[in-house]
Amino acid sequence: MKIEISEKSQIDKDKIFDLYRQNKWSSADKPDELIKALENSHSLISAWDGDKLVGLANSISDGYLVVYYPHLLILPEYQGCGIGKMIMNKFQEKYLDFHQQILVADGEAIDFYEKCGFEKAGSCLPMWIYKGHDHD
Repeated sequence: MKIEISEKSQIDKDKIFDLYRQNKWSSADKPDELIKALENSHSLISAWDGDKLVGLANSISDGYLVVYYPHLLILPEYQGCGIGKMIMNKFQEKYLDFHQQILVADGEAIDFYEKCGFEKAGSCLPMWIYKGHDHD
């Protein structure tokens, strides 16, 4: 398995939808909005095994001080192979000197992001109005 990391923004929509559905993310229930959101991201990084999309992440940023990482998905059969870390390393090349790098993690993702250098934000509490169904 030779994984290639790419910053290309033109990705077949069906491959994107398949990745989100296989991860049971509710964003897949809003396909038009999902594609627009990804197209309007500050950065979009994908991981490929040949022509197979195996991972995808995006960032939202002001371009100077703050970057937020809303999505990082890896196909279930490729999880645990270091692909997520490869994607986060690519983001670090771009955003390492930013004042704030922010994300919201739950479940098993917490351990992964801690290994990537993220830590609990002091006494800050993540808050949201969420219309999905994939987080408890």
